[in-house]
Amino acid sequence: MTIGLLKGVNASGHVGWITVRCAICGTRLSLTGQKPRGSRKYEAVYACPKCAKKYNAYFCAADARRLKYRCPYCGSKLVLVSPLPVPER
Repeated sequence: MTIGLLKGVNASGHVGWITVRCAICGTRLSLTGQKPRGSRKYEAVYACPKCAKKYNAYFCAADARRLKYRCPYCGSKLVLVSPLPVPER
């Protein structure tokens, strides 16, 4: 019996572990904090701190702006998940 040989969708590098879908428009969003292929800009992902685990409430930048950065489920403020903000010195 081998331990640690994960293959297929169970492998730790699989894309399904690091992607989520926008709760409004269904756009696939990457939580890695890296630029998507062929893009110059970072992909901003917003989440509700209360509803992210319960309802899988992740939002793209366009929908977060349309919601005025408030969660449609509980009304709390959305926080930036990816890319992580760099503190200014």
